[in-house]
Amino acid sequence: MGLQVKPTGWLTVIITVTALTAAGFFLMPRPHATSAAGNQPEQQAMVPANFTQLAEQAGPAVVNIRTVKTVDNGGQVFRHFFGPQGPNQGSPFDEFFDRFFDQQDPREFKQRSLGSGFILDRQGHIVTNNHVIENADQIQVKLKNGNEYDAEIIGTDPNTDLALIKIEADEKLPSLELGDSSDMKIGQWVVAIGNPFGLEHTVTAGIVSAKGRVIGAGPYDDFIQTDASINPGNSGGPLLNMNGEVIGINTAIVAGGKGIGFAIPSGLAKNIITELKESGEVTRGWLGVAIQELNDELKQYYDVNQGVMITQVFKGDPADKAGIKPNDIITEVNGKDVDSPRELSRRIAAIKPGQKAEIKLIREGKTRTFNVEVAKREEEKLADRSRGQTPGSNQEAELGLDVTDLNREMAKQLNLEEVRGVIVTQVARDSKAAEAGFQKGDIIREINHEKIGSVSDFRKIIQDVESGQTLSFYVLRPRQGITIIKLTK
Repeated sequence: MGLQVKPTGWLTVIITVTALTAAGFFLMPRPHATSAAGNQPEQQAMVPANFTQLAEQAGPAVVNIRTVKTVDNGGQVFRHFFGPQGPNQGSPFDEFFDRFFDQQDPREFKQRSLGSGFILDRQGHIVTNNHVIENADQIQVKLKNGNEYDAEIIGTDPNTDLALIKIEADEKLPSLELGDSSDMKIGQWVVAIGNPFGLEHTVTAGIVSAKGRVIGAGPYDDFIQTDASINPGNSGGPLLNMNGEVIGINTAIVAGGKGIGFAIPSGLAKNIITELKESGEVTRGWLGVAIQELNDELKQYYDVNQGVMITQVFKGDPADKAGIKPNDIITEVNGKDVDSPRELSRRIAAIKPGQKAEIKLIREGKTRTFNVEVAKREEEKLADRSRGQTPGSNQEAELGLDVTDLNREMAKQLNLEEVRGVIVTQVARDSKAAEAGFQKGDIIREINHEKIGSVSDFRKIIQDVESGQTLSFYVLRPRQGITIIKLTK
């Protein structure tokens, strides 16, 4: 619980360290380089005998985070297709869903999870991972001294898996400072502190194995890789440099791998945490294009050395308004080269909505420059696009209904001769649809005397009805007959 595991191939790393001195230091062999002053060999770098002082100083600011959230325990197919149950739990129609999907009746249960975090300031702000506290009904923070406090969510950023929570403590709180992750070099020592498997304040040490790792966690991947032991429960805990500064937030591990953990660099986290603290959300720029990387064949075909190809321009978005077209190749943003989709995404995201971005691109072999007024990145809008949803689906959500097309197999199971209409797959609690009396399994045949043949018909009719007007639904309820349900949009 509370840790994202990213699958990847096996990686074996063997590190050999020799020569243990009586003073308690490892001597790290290095080539016989000479100093600038003369012919004397440079002094060998020594590894600390222990990390006791660092652990004692930083440990009190690391916290244990326990969460409780309500989960609908449905089978994977059932939950993917129909979602959580509506307010009509135990209705006769549930039998059909159970038989049709060969699943047991889902029941709610309380899921408890463990994670880590660290105190950012004396006011009680705590940094952790978004996946540690996502959808939590209760968040409890336990300090090293044993004191426990309820926490509230100040803000979250799912795109980078960061979250900021806050406790109101009646004691002086220790805190950790954010360091500069860009100063860290591969091979330097780091220390992780957290609560793996609920084992509170576990301290592990390792090195920076790599920087700038992309593991598919999100659009802004830029992870520090470390071999400091990280396990489930470490999520949200700090990765520290030898000065006790936070240079990373431990986030993910490799499935089946040993000594391969990933931390969000402090350089990425700093601005996000500041925005979450000030406004509770992160605002990013949006260009309004779909993009892809240029492989060697495309570079040769277009006779370019670098850049990112535009594959689609979304109508009405900033790029479209500025005149940018599909197959244009973006090479610069505000005078800085771009050579990968992630680099372009990060550059645009960093531009505040309303500001102008100078986009240099290549079109049909000629270099052109466009000034684009960047818009705000709307995550919900992007999610709808990725799911192929239409604007009408937002209207549907407003009513508290989820529907899908009635297909032949469903109609056969329900002994229906006519395959027409949409079937209600979910009714949101306390929604307009729930108050009006909708039930899971209802088949909507008409709205305001207009026949419904598909989800598209359903959404179009709802979208065309103005707010405050009445919607009359002609509903076939299996085993019960026809009913008319009215609600106000």
